[in-house]
Order: sequence, then C-alpha cells, then structure tokens
Amino acid sequence: MQRAYPRLLVYRLEEDDPRKCTSRVLGRHGLVKTFRRQSSIPARAIVLNPEAAKVLEAGDRQKALRNGLVVIDSSWKRSQNIFHLVKRGDHRRLPYLLAANPVNFSVPERLSSAEAFAAALVVMGFKELAELVLSKFKWGPTFFLLNRDRLSPYLGG
Repeated sequence: MQRAYPRLLVYRLEEDDPRKCTSRVLGRHGLVKTFRRQSSIPARAIVLNPEAAKVLEAGDRQKALRNGLVVIDSSWKRSQNIFHLVKRGDHRRLPYLLAANPVNFSVPERLSSAEAFAAALVVMGFKELAELVLSKFKWGPTFFLLNRDRLSPYLGG
C-alpha cells in the first residue's frame, strides 16, 4: 500500500544555531526523520539542492511518495561547500521563492528547511502537509503570502 504523503527526511549537519533550526522543530513534532550520515539518504529519494540542474516538478510526486523527500540542513554560510558533496538521491532545486523566516526574511532562495519542505510539497501537490509543516512557526503563513504568485501555478490558480 502506498502512503498518502512522502516521508520527510533531514540530513542534518549540525551547523546552525539549534534555537533557530526549523528541522529540529519539525522533528519535535514527529514530522521528519533526521540522520547525520549521507549514506542514510535513500538512493532514489528526492534531495532538495539549490545547486541542482533540474527543477522540482509535479511529476516528481510518485518518486517522493516511494522514496522520500530530503532536505540538507546546513548553514547558508557554508552551503556552497556542502551541496555539491552530496551524491545520493535525485537532486532537484526549488523554483525561485522568497524566504519568510526571521533570519532571511524576503531574501530570495534563502529558505529554511521547513520552507523548503513546504515549497516542495506544494509543487508536488501535497498542500495540506505543506500547511501542517509551516503551521509550527508563527511566520509560516507569511511564506505562502510572500510567494502567493510564485506558488499559484501549483495550486491550480
């Protein structure tokens, strides 16, 4: 039996301030599974990577359902040194979006882990799970407002 939503997986590198780490909040709510070894990334999972050549699309939905959706949780200050080193999974980048998190508010493509999950889930047609993910943050609804026009093609309007 196929699951209704993809497994949300976090490859955490422990570089961020733990008090600002959105993947930790999601973990406390039981929404994500976290691991610290690259070898734990499922070989065919969708890995969100801002340096990927291919953009995530609705057609990636089935692959995410079968194999999971992975966020690489690293510091933006070191991200250029990290993303190209991750070899496992099928890498996809998100469409151009603005961050709503307090650290990078309105900065293009500087999404928190929670925002990256939510954006990917919207693109693949899992709007309810995207809303649940961002409901754990008081700034969560702002992400959808800031990116309303950019996300509307995936929401059917």
